Amino acid sequence: MKVTEIKDSGAIWKFLTFKLASEEYGISIMKIKEIIGLMPITVLPQTPDYVKGVINLRGKVIPIIDLRTKFGLETISHTDRTCIVVIETDATDRAVSNVGLIVDEVSEVLNIKGEDIESPPKLHAHLDREMILGLAKVGKSVKILLDIDNVVDQDEFASLSESQEAV
Repeated sequence: MKVTEIKDSGAIWKFLTFKLASEEYGISIMKIKEIIGLMPITVLPQTPDYVKGVINLRGKVIPIIDLRTKFGLETISHTDRTCIVVIETDATDRAVSNVGLIVDEVSEVLNIKGEDIESPPKLHAHLDREMILGLAKVGKSVKILLDIDNVVDQDEFASLSESQEAV
């Protein structure tokens, strides 16, 4: 899904919004499998620092990514509002897989008109624009909409999938 497809459709899109630091992000509701509280995470050796490990969720091994760390934000202690958003991603050639994302807190599900979503600006050479689907104008605020399949890129996801199978 690209911003031009969203804007041109004239449709209303649903996004689950959540907080990381002082910003609000959104993921298409179509990618959300469930939201769970924090639970014990089994650490995997030799993984990037933002890969916190895996959890056993009703018999399925799910890799866990800390979005604060992935986005280079300050690390904080988890609170009772910190949770894991389990998403379905098809970022590899394999069948759809689940990944858990640690977020500071879930906010709400928003209905956003396609016309209220803009492309991310070309401000910074180090900004990975592939991870950002668009910027949604909601009231007087802006929500950063993530292209979740690009947040977990294909090479990283392949190695996480192999870790899932090995455990």
